Amino acid sequence: MKRYKIVVYVPEKDAEKLREAIGNAGAGIIGNYSHCTFTIKGTGRFKPLAGANPTIGEVGKLEEVSEDRIETVCEEDKLDSVLKAIKEVHPYEGPATDVYVIEVIK
Repeated sequence: MKRYKIVVYVPEKDAEKLREAIGNAGAGIIGNYSHCTFTIKGTGRFKPLAGANPTIGEVGKLEEVSEDRIETVCEEDKLDSVLKAIKEVHPYEGPATDVYVIEVIK
């Protein structure tokens, strides 16, 4: 079965809720452990364009937000559930989410 690395950026204040939701959806299982994640702090920058409905900031104005980059792993059969959990819990209109296939090297 394929495994994936999921990376998602979220405002710091919403990070714990997101970590819990993705863990409950099946992400972060490594051996006999669940809810495994790794977090890096950083600054997200964006400018909402016309038609956007920003949670933070204003249309046409550059914004900076303290964010967490959350990394976790996921089995193929849980991927859809985890991505759905991200969309349901994440405060942004379009969460910045990357999904990578984890290659097994022998």
